[in-house]
Amino acid sequence: MPMPPRAHAIILAAGLALVSLPGSLAAFEGSAGAYLAGQSASGHNDYRAAASYYTRALIEDPRNQSLMENAILGNIGQGAIDRAVPIAMRLEGTGGQSQIAALVLLAETAARDDWERALERLDASGGTIGPLVVGLARAWALLGAGRMSEAATAFDEIAATDGLRSFALYHKALALASVGDLEGADAILGGDAGGPIRSSRRGVLAHAQVLSQLERGAEATALIDTVFGVNPDPDIAALRARIAAGEPVGFDVVRDAGDGLAEVFFTVAGALNGESSDTFTLVYARLAEYLRPDLVDALLLAADILEQQDQFELATAVYNRIPPGDPSYPSAEIGRADALVQAGRIEAAVEALEQLTRSHPDLMLPWAKKGDVLRRAERYGEAAAAYDEAIARLGPEESGQWFIYYARGISHEREKEWPAAEADFRKALELNPDQPQVLNYLGYSFLELKTNLDEALDMIERAVAARPDSGHIVDSLGWAYYRLGRYDEAVVQMERAISLLPDDSIVNDHLGDVYWAVGRKREAEFQWRRALSFGPETEDEAERIRRKLEVGLDAVLAEEGAPPLQVVNDDG
Repeated sequence: MPMPPRAHAIILAAGLALVSLPGSLAAFEGSAGAYLAGQSASGHNDYRAAASYYTRALIEDPRNQSLMENAILGNIGQGAIDRAVPIAMRLEGTGGQSQIAALVLLAETAARDDWERALERLDASGGTIGPLVVGLARAWALLGAGRMSEAATAFDEIAATDGLRSFALYHKALALASVGDLEGADAILGGDAGGPIRSSRRGVLAHAQVLSQLERGAEATALIDTVFGVNPDPDIAALRARIAAGEPVGFDVVRDAGDGLAEVFFTVAGALNGESSDTFTLVYARLAEYLRPDLVDALLLAADILEQQDQFELATAVYNRIPPGDPSYPSAEIGRADALVQAGRIEAAVEALEQLTRSHPDLMLPWAKKGDVLRRAERYGEAAAAYDEAIARLGPEESGQWFIYYARGISHEREKEWPAAEADFRKALELNPDQPQVLNYLGYSFLELKTNLDEALDMIERAVAARPDSGHIVDSLGWAYYRLGRYDEAVVQMERAISLLPDDSIVNDHLGDVYWAVGRKREAEFQWRRALSFGPETEDEAERIRRKLEVGLDAVLAEEGAPPLQVVNDDG
């Protein structure tokens, strides 16, 4: 949902207001060690350790508001909202104004369905929470307290705020649908009441459910097809299939006021995502999942953020909460496999993907992901077999399928199965003729095989035109000129490649060869030494560089039975 500037500023304020100032170290006398450990853990997004250290520091300094805020944040980050609640209550008892404590206590009150107390908390928040969250939360709390007409008025008041109209109308539509006013919800979601609103993914999901309830299934499936195309997300595809089959589809995007407040938190998390600190986004996503543990979109967002923060165990724990029967389960399992790979648990990732291929045998993506994991683990034969299974499950050909053929081609090439590799690379180019990665890989492979050199040069020149700032691709162009004996042109490109990738062993080695070819032998030796210092991929490559330093490139080529260096003449 694109945001106008005013809404953008209001929502960013909801995140930025969470920043707590740590103060001077003197303020933590008696708890300095635990405080410093907590600060270090926070800096690495280690929420479990941060919560533990800050809680320990609070034993020595129980009324320190900054310690309390940081302990609350650590507990929210690890998904332990219940542990954050008593600390937030203690902070509230000190008379301090804290947005993060107010948010936690609002969520806890809503979880107990104490909506009159929630309204009191919102009144007492003193503006710390921010106008969007306060306004939407107040409207949902009024609904929870059985005051629907006041809730509708509250939503309308938010809609009158510059920049917040779409958010308010979306939530009003959900509220109307949750109490059975499907016609009113449809009028808003369809744009008939006050003009169109910018719908989110969940807004389209809600509208499709409303249309189904109104026995307008054809309109619901047409809406899904228009917005999501032929390959929607699993949960959208499952909804469409049920509607198309005439099955009864209830409205469950928001079932009650508690779900509504969870949706508020998720709305803010989605708006903050990519615009503010990941930690602030995670706070709202975690509060959403606390109020509604089955809100899969919030779970997936939280897990994705935790992965980006290198908190792979916490991410895996979130993915594990999505049940096998949920339409998003395959996506969650693939995310869990990614987290396991990042944590270095390759075998566990492969096992998770294998289980997914057994539970969902018709899906292509688990096989493709398994191939990716095995390829990156340099188990190329197994990777190629997994890609075979993925390709067997592909739908009608489309350009986006180029990558799976490219990945299988790499696996075949590393297994020295060149005919199969070349066929895959050419299939990838058939699907996406100007894809620079494929052009570069196939072109460079031809250079190494010393075949199809003119075609290789054409491919690599096209790749460079598409990615002029890619050091690896520019290196390939320099190497192509070297293979063709156009050494002066090779120097220009290799020097540009080294400026883009100064610490790459292969590029330094190539530049050394090119310098040698044009008679700049001292500079060649310097580049070869740099190549050794940056760690060649294999010992064979390292030994060849050492041999060049001992006897020179000409002698090494002679030892290998390769033709001597020869500059291209004027007629080519």
